[in-house]
Amino acid sequence: MAYKVDHEYDYLFKIVLIGDSGVGKSNILSRFTRNEFCLESKSTIGVEFATRTLQVEGKTVKAQIWDTAGQERYRAVTSAYYRGAVGALLVYDITKRQTFDNVQRWLRELRDHADSNIVIIMAGNKSDLNHLRAVPTEDAQLLAEKESLAFLETSALEALNVEKAFQTILLDVYQIISKKALAQEAANSTGLPKGTIINVANPSGNVNKRSCCSN
Repeated sequence: MAYKVDHEYDYLFKIVLIGDSGVGKSNILSRFTRNEFCLESKSTIGVEFATRTLQVEGKTVKAQIWDTAGQERYRAVTSAYYRGAVGALLVYDITKRQTFDNVQRWLRELRDHADSNIVIIMAGNKSDLNHLRAVPTEDAQLLAEKESLAFLETSALEALNVEKAFQTILLDVYQIISKKALAQEAANSTGLPKGTIINVANPSGNVNKRSCCSN
């Protein structure tokens, strides 16, 4: 979902948070949108979302961020919410190896349901618990390289890299949208009437004038 409007904001981008239950997705969301952190936060049931508006390269962008429940029993419900997303933050917990091992499963699900051009960042959350680390940074970097993902470690508790993660996603999405818009403008400014057929495949000049294609 990347809509352009004319009033309160220039663009509206839908971003999804995905990953196993308990990795801190809801606190990442509340830290980014409200600058809050709750130690007693409960598992998300279904889907929640929040918004924040910020500036990206001089444009006002409204980020609509969806927090998808990580519990297995909700996955059939939340998969529908991937549609229309232009960005995703895939979160695991650096203190729980299983949440990292499940990253590739989440990636497959995301790529099955989301647009092929979606911007994905992998985030190792709870970096404030480094003394309990079960996932070496090097392992995550190797996986990120293998899957062509951007990667960073975050701490919703300490507000470390949470802002950077979302700003990186939004900037990448904006640049993709801008390139598409420029390409469209260039195509529209060629000066050729709509429907004009240009034949570049027959240099001999022997053109069938009755049709633009051959049977």
